Amino acid sequence: MNLKDFAVSSLVAAALAAGCSSSTRTLPYAGPSLDAVRARSSGAYRIEILASLGGTNSAANALNDRGWATGTSFLSGNTTMHAALWKGHAPPIDLKTLGGPNSAVEWPIESERGYVAGISETATPDPLGESKQWSCHAFLPDGGSSGDTCLGFVWRDGTMKPLPTLGGNNGYAAGTNKGDVVAGWAETSAKDSTCVAPQQLQFLPVTWNAGTLAVHQLPTLTAGGKTDPDGAATAANDMGEVVGISGICDQAVGRFTAHHAVVWQNGKVAPLQTFGARSWNTPTAINDRGQIAGFLNRPGAKDRKGGVSWVSVIWQSASAAPTKIGFLHGDTVSEPTSINDSGVVLGVSFPSSHVWIWRNGKLTDVTKLALASDPSVQLLSVGGIDARGEIAGQACVLVKGACPASNATLVTFLAIPH
Repeated sequence: MNLKDFAVSSLVAAALAAGCSSSTRTLPYAGPSLDAVRARSSGAYRIEILASLGGTNSAANALNDRGWATGTSFLSGNTTMHAALWKGHAPPIDLKTLGGPNSAVEWPIESERGYVAGISETATPDPLGESKQWSCHAFLPDGGSSGDTCLGFVWRDGTMKPLPTLGGNNGYAAGTNKGDVVAGWAETSAKDSTCVAPQQLQFLPVTWNAGTLAVHQLPTLTAGGKTDPDGAATAANDMGEVVGISGICDQAVGRFTAHHAVVWQNGKVAPLQTFGARSWNTPTAINDRGQIAGFLNRPGAKDRKGGVSWVSVIWQSASAAPTKIGFLHGDTVSEPTSINDSGVVLGVSFPSSHVWIWRNGKLTDVTKLALASDPSVQLLSVGGIDARGEIAGQACVLVKGACPASNATLVTFLAIPH
């Protein structure tokens, strides 16, 4: 898989989708200089290109209100990927790993207290051989081939610390609120008959305190007299609300684990309304007004088999019916990645891989807008939007007007509204 394919696969994986791997050969770069790209404007936005950790593939997957962008960057040679932090125009900070080869920040990180949460491979071999299936490896370039366990982490002031599990071997840290709450999921020590091999252990939704590292288990949904055995928390706001999914173990990458989209308020779990599909019903972000962005699968034969038929939605409150955001013209699938406190939603539409922004009921193709005034870069994926409407993500530096099918230079961008 080339770097461009990995970038697109990683974005789709941002909702716990199937895993991917990456192997690259880097050719001499033949496009416009990055300094020239940095100096150009793109109409409604000024596009700024941020440096990488040495490789030719980097991406921002979050942007907080302090202007900190977090995400991933390949190191020189394009074989190893680390979680990265960009503070303005300074060189990115390598957050390192928990001892394994790769790490990443893949969900919205809203913390304004200096906490960054993400996932990292460790130096500990997975005793049950789950590494190629566990949730982390849908986001990491080796596809779990290291054979090591993967844990959630919290980084602050140059130090990365592992987050505890619920007794199992693996964990996953997803979104954070503006304070110190980290949402995610963690394995227990219980074998789960609803798992698909090589996954074996049950996993449950949790929150962690980023300062103390204390883990708090959240309940899964009980419906029809049956309690779901597995689930995951994906995002939290400053009002104490947490959103996520509830279902069965399955492949530990969403799908039938996301039978129910749920919200936790005051520690109690409740279902969010869906379109009735059985799989891939996933809230991805929640703001401090209680508005929730996410995607829902559409019912039908594809859904019953766990196939992807996503459409982006917004719940104006935990009790409201979902409102379709939809996808861009000519596309069939979309995924929202973040929402700010003004209710502006950011996401990507597929198969075009165009970035969009949804504001006041209107869906705008930001990639098309940028290309119309600056044909040197194409916005491919997006991770975060802050209170000022600035967005961060990943762009392809175009060569002869196109994003190369292989050996593309993929850069982190910051788009600043005029």
